[in-house]
Amino acid sequence: MLTQDLTSKSKIDPELIQNSRVGSPIKVRNHPSIEILLDKCLFEVFKRLPSGQKRSVCACVSKRWLTLLSSIHKDEIAEFNGIEGEGSLLRSLVGREATDVRLAAIAVGIANRGGLAKLSIRGDNPCRDVTDAGLKAIARCCPTLRDLSLWNVSFVDSCSKIGNKSPKVVGQYCLNLKLVILKNCPLIGDKGIEDLFYSAGTVLTEVELQALHISDISLKIISHYGTVLTSLVVGELRRIIARDFWVMGIGQCLHKLKALSISSSNGVNDLGLHVICKACPNLKLFCVRKSVILSDNGLVACVKASVSLQNLQLEECHLITQAGFFGILLNCGKKLKTLSLVKCLGVMDLINVAPSKALCCNSLVSLTIHKCLGVGNATIVVVGSLCHKLTHIELSGLLCITDEGLFPLVNNCAANLVAVNLSGCVNITDKAVSAIVKFNGRSLKSLLVDGCRHDTDATLVKIWNSCWMLNVLDVSKCGITDSEITTLSSAIQLHLQILSLSGCPLVSDNSLPLLLDLVQNLQGLNIQQCPNISFRTVDALVEINPGCNILF
Repeated sequence: MLTQDLTSKSKIDPELIQNSRVGSPIKVRNHPSIEILLDKCLFEVFKRLPSGQKRSVCACVSKRWLTLLSSIHKDEIAEFNGIEGEGSLLRSLVGREATDVRLAAIAVGIANRGGLAKLSIRGDNPCRDVTDAGLKAIARCCPTLRDLSLWNVSFVDSCSKIGNKSPKVVGQYCLNLKLVILKNCPLIGDKGIEDLFYSAGTVLTEVELQALHISDISLKIISHYGTVLTSLVVGELRRIIARDFWVMGIGQCLHKLKALSISSSNGVNDLGLHVICKACPNLKLFCVRKSVILSDNGLVACVKASVSLQNLQLEECHLITQAGFFGILLNCGKKLKTLSLVKCLGVMDLINVAPSKALCCNSLVSLTIHKCLGVGNATIVVVGSLCHKLTHIELSGLLCITDEGLFPLVNNCAANLVAVNLSGCVNITDKAVSAIVKFNGRSLKSLLVDGCRHDTDATLVKIWNSCWMLNVLDVSKCGITDSEITTLSSAIQLHLQILSLSGCPLVSDNSLPLLLDLVQNLQGLNIQQCPNISFRTVDALVEINPGCNILF
């Protein structure tokens, strides 16, 4: 009856119905009559369904019907009314949720609900992996897709059966595609990236490629067809060696690129870095991680060649030395605002002679030196003589710096500092922290001295006397006692929102009345690893301010 009605109304070729009955005998009593139809016949039926709601209902009948419905592109729907939205919905599949069937269901069911804007697949089902078929269904049924992420936070393969066909079909059908993240997809190679940029290179603005089986061919394709690309992240690409990055300058089409991150065990060499900076005149953020061959000369040449660079981040670049660090500060002109060195073990104290007073780096406002274990007082003193406009300073995990190294830096940045992080600097004492508070009391909003074990109650006294704007205070693992909690609680001019007293064994239940006053205006309180604070105290604090996030 259903076939007769649909044939008469939608003019389905009767020959399809007749041919569907030819073949081996079918036990009709064990199968619904509609199941005797061939796929091509059902396809013709489904594409004539007048509404998305009816297509969704049909998709619930069987996996076969769902698969057929998900293979229909909106342009193939005979009575498509064009009311699909611009895409506003987000779907995220994690672990066992990630299957082809689930993707097909999303593809069919979401079309009449405004359209799919973002799809994230993290990990996959160990029994039924996501394949190219699942993503093909999404691409055909959800042309509104703008963001696609295939990734995993762990080190197992996230989408081990997704190959080159997926990037191609997504780029072909999703004409508004803006962002693509591909991580740990071992079957995606140069062909997949090539097809993606051939199809969507004129619309893609953000791309992240990590742990894929691609070579310098993909880099060359990106440089030729990524004409509107503004952000590019490439990392852990084992087939790409250091000298391959120079091909990114061949295409001369990355003029709109503003952010570039390169992370690899092979890294990028001096030539590649220089060519990239020349080819990307609008590059503002450049991050290089795990480059074992990048040298001081290449880094300084990059800074000189970059006409727009504002943010430079270096991590585990062990050939960079103190000379390269100072070279950045002396050659960045008036453009560089943020500089970050993380675990660069080659940066260590070699000289302590300050450059001429005529030389300075007044553009730099944020400096991070984290776990560069060779950095000591000599380096920090030179930084203080060169950088007078710093507002954000992070000198964390530096075991060699002392108060003597910090004093010149603090004096030269007086009244400017907004955020200071000295976490893990175990040789910093009350003297240096008190100087920071004294000279920057009216501007300081965040002070982190976690692990500065020589900081005691004297620090809190200075904060009470000087800091009016402080929002975040971390004195974890410091020598803070109950008596100085009194100081903080009575400082009515303070506007603390976050306070961490973690690992302060001298803070106890005796400070409960004072903590009750303090917690009323807090958004977060960390009292973990405080053995002398009991559950009774915590319950009282929660009762007085249920909205405060208390870690205990």
